Amino acid sequence: MRPFRRALAAPGLSVIAEIKRRSPSAGDLRPGADVPSLARGFERCGAAAISVLVDERFGGSVDDLRAARAATRLPLLAKGFFRTEEDLDAVRRSGADAALLLLRDLDDRSMRRLTARAEAIGLETLVEANDGGELGRALSLGADPIGINARDLSTFRVDRGRQLGLVARARGRLVVAESGIGSRAHGAEAELAGADAVLVGTALMLAADPAAKLRDLAARPLVKVCGLTRDEDVAAAAEAEADMAGFVLAESPRRVEAPMAVPEGMLSVGIVVGGSPPPGTDLVQAYELERGRRGRDGVLLRRGRLVARVPDLPWGGEDPGHLERAAAVTGRVMLAGGLTPTNVGDAVRRVRPWAVDASRGLETAPGIKDPERMRAFVTAARGAGS
Repeated sequence: MRPFRRALAAPGLSVIAEIKRRSPSAGDLRPGADVPSLARGFERCGAAAISVLVDERFGGSVDDLRAARAATRLPLLAKGFFRTEEDLDAVRRSGADAALLLLRDLDDRSMRRLTARAEAIGLETLVEANDGGELGRALSLGADPIGINARDLSTFRVDRGRQLGLVARARGRLVVAESGIGSRAHGAEAELAGADAVLVGTALMLAADPAAKLRDLAARPLVKVCGLTRDEDVAAAAEAEADMAGFVLAESPRRVEAPMAVPEGMLSVGIVVGGSPPPGTDLVQAYELERGRRGRDGVLLRRGRLVARVPDLPWGGEDPGHLERAAAVTGRVMLAGGLTPTNVGDAVRRVRPWAVDASRGLETAPGIKDPERMRAFVTAARGAGS
């Protein structure tokens, strides 16, 4: 398997970190970008690959590609508006492992011609689609991997909802969600829709420390604060950098009549028991009804599709073997049950979950969350995960 494809196909969500000095939509981002320093920092902080803008409209050139190649061993994706075989030859000579090809700018005949040239010179391609018609063309052409750009290159408007729908349609191919990724929750949402990787540029270039921002975006486990009943606690959970806000819609001291609004950068999760109607949240955490109570384990659903298992404790009970049992669950795991700021670090190290879920351990009273405990929980979970 070639290096760029291998990077995208690695387990979990891969991150392609992008180097660009400016963008047509946002103007100057990082005019004085030090390409070698950025490339080394991205490699150190977990990037799977690096995208380099080589077009002058983004303040880039093939010299940036050469500088990145000299500084890192990671696969390099050349991004520009490539229309000729000579364009591909130039970026390949300058160190690119892959090149972006835009369906917006290329008809099917041109796309076949350029992908054939890329194959001949050992250059991988990422074929980018922006709407349903372009995705249909990408699938018909056999493109793999496929990039789904949330930004309309004509209007520069970002539509992540449309992007996620296209990502889900492209399942079965390696898929990269491009643009509009500014938080861990954004990346997780793309991952759950079916993306194998996300490409992040603007959020990194605007950060005081781009490498640290990358590390933060890629950090696992994600953190869910559950049983929220007050708007001020939702805001405090966001301030503590929790990724998901959970609202119990089943019989419970923490029950709410309807999910509350969550800030941009968080996902909302509705907790239901016994086949209740979907609650209109980003995700649904569903349990069976057993003897009038929730069943032990749940599932995490996105638009009715299973995306994670939720190993939990029995209702009102304990289990000394809970973590060992959770560690044996295959696939994506959101660990729940008795987690607190003091025990979550050990739980993360033993189970290695995709996400952790806490409620009672963060409270001063049923449904009343403690901001300090939420902050401590997030810090402990992320510290163990890193």
